[in-house]
Amino acid sequence: MPKSTTMYWNPLTAENRNRWITIEGLQGKAEELTLSIDPTTGEYTRLTRFAPGADTSFFGEKNHPYPEEVFIVSGRLYDQAFDQWLEVGHYASRPAGEIHGPFRTDIGCVVLEVSFPHRISGRQPD
Repeated sequence: MPKSTTMYWNPLTAENRNRWITIEGLQGKAEELTLSIDPTTGEYTRLTRFAPGADTSFFGEKNHPYPEEVFIVSGRLYDQAFDQWLEVGHYASRPAGEIHGPFRTDIGCVVLEVSFPHRISGRQPD
Protein backbone atom coordinates (compact mmCIF):
# COMPACT_ATOMS: atom_id res chain seq x y z
CA MET A 1 0.00 0.00 0.00
CA PRO A 2 1.42 3.44 -0.85
CA LYS A 3 1.65 6.42 1.49
CA SER A 4 -1.59 8.22 2.14
CA THR A 5 -2.41 11.12 -0.15
CA THR A 6 -4.31 14.37 0.32
CA MET A 7 -5.23 17.46 -1.67
CA TYR A 8 -3.46 20.78 -1.05
CA TRP A 9 -3.98 22.15 2.43
CA ASN A 10 -1.96 24.26 4.85
CA PRO A 11 -1.15 22.57 8.18
CA LEU A 12 0.30 25.84 9.53
CA THR A 13 -2.96 27.82 9.51
CA ALA A 14 -5.05 28.43 12.63
CA GLU A 15 -7.97 26.42 11.23
CA ASN A 16 -5.80 23.27 11.30
CA ARG A 17 -4.52 23.83 14.86
CA ASN A 18 -6.59 20.92 16.20
CA ARG A 19 -4.77 18.40 13.97
CA TRP A 20 -1.46 18.77 15.85
CA ILE A 21 -0.65 16.27 18.62
CA THR A 22 1.30 17.35 21.71
CA ILE A 23 4.55 15.43 22.26
CA GLU A 24 4.47 14.06 25.79
CA GLY A 25 7.28 14.98 28.15
CA LEU A 26 7.93 18.43 26.66
CA GLN A 27 5.49 20.45 28.78
CA GLY A 28 3.41 21.53 25.80
CA LYS A 29 6.46 22.98 24.02
CA ALA A 30 6.39 20.60 21.03
CA GLU A 31 3.81 19.00 18.81
CA GLU A 32 3.71 16.92 15.67
CA LEU A 33 1.48 16.39 12.70
CA THR A 34 1.71 13.36 10.41
CA LEU A 35 1.15 14.52 6.85
CA SER A 36 1.37 11.15 5.12
CA ILE A 37 1.97 7.56 6.18
CA ASP A 38 2.20 4.12 4.62
CA PRO A 39 0.51 1.74 7.08
CA THR A 40 2.32 -1.26 5.58
CA THR A 41 5.93 -0.01 5.63
CA GLY A 42 5.59 2.64 8.33
CA GLU A 43 7.21 5.27 6.06
CA TYR A 44 5.93 8.70 7.05
CA THR A 45 6.20 12.42 6.45
CA ARG A 46 5.69 14.58 9.52
CA LEU A 47 6.00 18.13 10.77
CA THR A 48 7.34 18.77 14.26
CA ARG A 49 6.74 22.21 15.73
CA PHE A 50 8.82 23.42 18.68
CA ALA A 51 7.67 26.46 20.69
CA PRO A 52 10.24 29.04 21.83
CA GLY A 53 12.22 27.59 24.73
CA ALA A 54 11.57 23.94 23.84
CA ASP A 55 14.34 21.60 24.99
CA THR A 56 14.47 17.83 24.44
CA SER A 57 17.35 17.22 26.87
CA PHE A 58 14.92 15.16 28.97
CA PHE A 59 14.94 12.55 26.18
CA GLY A 60 18.70 12.72 25.57
CA GLU A 61 20.32 11.95 22.24
CA LYS A 62 18.57 9.60 19.88
CA ASN A 63 19.16 7.30 16.96
CA HIS A 64 17.13 4.69 15.13
CA PRO A 65 17.90 1.76 12.83
CA TYR A 66 16.46 3.44 9.73
CA PRO A 67 17.32 6.51 7.62
CA GLU A 68 15.46 9.79 7.73
CA GLU A 69 15.53 13.21 6.11
CA VAL A 70 14.94 16.49 7.91
CA PHE A 71 14.42 20.02 6.62
CA ILE A 72 14.15 23.18 8.72
CA VAL A 73 11.01 24.98 7.54
CA SER A 74 11.05 27.90 9.96
CA GLY A 75 12.88 29.18 13.04
CA ARG A 76 16.05 27.55 14.25
CA LEU A 77 17.01 24.45 16.20
CA TYR A 78 20.21 23.56 18.03
CA ASP A 79 21.44 19.96 17.60
CA GLN A 80 23.73 19.17 20.52
CA ALA A 81 25.19 16.05 18.86
CA PHE A 82 26.59 18.24 16.07
CA ASP A 83 27.07 21.40 18.17
CA GLN A 84 25.27 23.30 15.43
CA TRP A 85 22.37 25.72 15.02
CA LEU A 86 20.14 24.58 12.17
CA GLU A 87 18.51 27.53 10.42
CA VAL A 88 15.74 27.83 7.80
CA GLY A 89 16.73 25.78 4.77
CA HIS A 90 19.11 23.39 6.54
CA TYR A 91 18.64 19.83 5.29
CA ALA A 92 20.07 16.48 6.34
CA SER A 93 19.73 12.96 5.03
CA ARG A 94 20.62 10.87 8.07
CA PRO A 95 21.86 7.33 7.73
CA ALA A 96 20.53 4.60 9.98
CA GLY A 97 22.06 4.74 13.46
CA GLU A 98 23.28 8.35 13.32
CA ILE A 99 23.20 10.05 16.73
CA HIS A 100 21.29 13.35 16.82
CA GLY A 101 19.93 15.63 19.51
CA PRO A 102 19.04 16.52 22.06
CA PHE A 103 17.54 19.64 20.55
CA ARG A 104 16.61 23.09 21.81
CA THR A 105 15.29 26.27 20.29
CA ASP A 106 15.19 29.85 21.44
CA ILE A 107 12.73 31.27 18.90
CA GLY A 108 10.76 28.17 17.91
CA CYS A 109 11.10 25.92 14.89
CA VAL A 110 9.16 23.79 12.41
CA VAL A 111 10.92 20.70 11.04
CA LEU A 112 9.81 18.53 8.13
CA GLU A 113 10.79 14.90 8.66
CA VAL A 114 10.59 12.00 6.21
CA SER A 115 11.36 8.65 7.84
CA PHE A 116 11.86 5.23 6.33
CA PRO A 117 11.35 2.60 9.09
CA HIS A 118 11.03 -0.17 6.50
CA ARG A 119 14.67 0.42 5.52
CA ILE A 120 16.11 -0.92 8.75
CA SER A 121 19.90 -1.18 8.59
CA GLY A 122 21.06 -4.66 7.62
CA ARG A 123 17.59 -5.82 6.54
CA GLN A 124 17.09 -7.01 3.01
CA PRO A 125 14.35 -5.29 0.98
CA ASP A 126 11.05 -7.17 0.64
